[in-house]
Amino acid sequence: MKNNDEQNQSEFIIGRHPVVSALRGKQEINKVFLQNGIHKDEKSVEEIIKLAKKKHLVISMVPKQKLDLLSDHQNHQGVVLSISPYKYASIDELFEHSKSKDTEPFFLILDNIEDPHNLGSIIRTADAAGVTGIIIPKHRAVGLTATVAKTSAGAIERVPVARVTNLINTVNELKDRGVWIFGTDIKGTDYRHWDAKGSSAVVIGNEGKGISPLLKKNVDEMLTIPMIGNLQSLNASVAAGLLMYQGYSSRHPL
Repeated sequence: MKNNDEQNQSEFIIGRHPVVSALRGKQEINKVFLQNGIHKDEKSVEEIIKLAKKKHLVISMVPKQKLDLLSDHQNHQGVVLSISPYKYASIDELFEHSKSKDTEPFFLILDNIEDPHNLGSIIRTADAAGVTGIIIPKHRAVGLTATVAKTSAGAIERVPVARVTNLINTVNELKDRGVWIFGTDIKGTDYRHWDAKGSSAVVIGNEGKGISPLLKKNVDEMLTIPMIGNLQSLNASVAAGLLMYQGYSSRHPL
């Protein structure tokens, strides 16, 4: 995907549902690619064309080989969207987003998540669980890519993501602004007792190494997910999902 100017200067969203979500959102879009021979009367394709025309976007009919190249041979379903790289939010904008939702901040801090599928899945669950912002580091972690966008199934358009230089400094800034910081570890309070009412943020560690030692020292409380099997760790997106929904449960009790 890196052998021409168009590919170097753009990210790509692939698949019909993610493309529709992007066209409905505020993401800056460059061009819509449709596969030659695609059935334009199919409901999803018809909606894509309608939304693209509403935004006065260029629609290019191209051979399947072109879409295979742009999508890095992933399942594009005959549709690819060329977009400018995703814009990240600021920390202030995360607080503003929380306020616009008429709720206390509920943030997710991801400590060096490397797998784009994990990040996309986390963003999708965050949207469903009412998370009002996600914070990721600039270095040694995946950013907002086309794979992340596709895996998020459109949620990337609704959950603001801030990318910061130093997570420890950011955690301390959040604490100064009244946010309680919770980490995840093998030893800690059973996550089922976690009350996420008020301004809260939970840190999810790297897929293999967990939360970095220095970051651990700056959290207010550690949470643990009890396990009775032989494995004592969960996939990062699964662990994040459990914690986000415990946060949802405590903030929206039955």
